[in-house]
Formats: sequence, structure tokens, C-alpha cells
Amino acid sequence: MSDPVSGISRADVAHLAELARISLRDEELDHLAAELPAILEHVRVVQDAAGDDVAPMSHPLPISNVFRPDEVRESLAADEALAGAPESEQQRFLVPKILGDEQ
Repeated sequence: MSDPVSGISRADVAHLAELARISLRDEELDHLAAELPAILEHVRVVQDAAGDDVAPMSHPLPISNVFRPDEVRESLAADEALAGAPESEQQRFLVPKILGDEQ
């Protein structure tokens, strides 16, 4: 592949698209060949911004999942849950159809 500073050829983009199993039109190949060098340069800048003392992370803020044990508790009976529903059928909420048969 070409050096990001000097540019990426249309053939390089076509090859990458094929590897990624992405179908691109001719104008998309031309557009990406012109845009990818700038994108790669931005990635390089971001990579250089973090020093060796910065650990890789997936999120900028600390995140932790909150787990609790699964416990059986009292809940609403189906009739109680459906009491406020505009319509129900066979102990289920009945909602308007939003997609056609082709979906």
C-alpha cells in the first residue's frame, strides 16, 4: 500500500474494499482514494498524542457494570399489566402494524 503522506491509489482502495467485503461504486473509490490519506494522518496524530504512560482504553471515563443476583420477585399478573393498554390480544399488547409485508 502507498505511504499515507503521498496518497492512496484507487487500486489500493479497491483492494481494501475487497478485503473488507465492501462493494463500492467508482465514484466512491475515487472519493475515498482522495480522503483516506487525510483520515490516516488524523489517526496518526491521535496515536502520537497518547504517551507511553497512557493505557489504552475503550472509553474516556471509567465504566463498570452493576451486577445483581437474579431473584424471583412479585410482579404484575398479565391482566394487571395489560389493564392500561389500549388494546390487547391473547395476553399480549396489541400494537399497530408499522411495516409492510415485504419486511
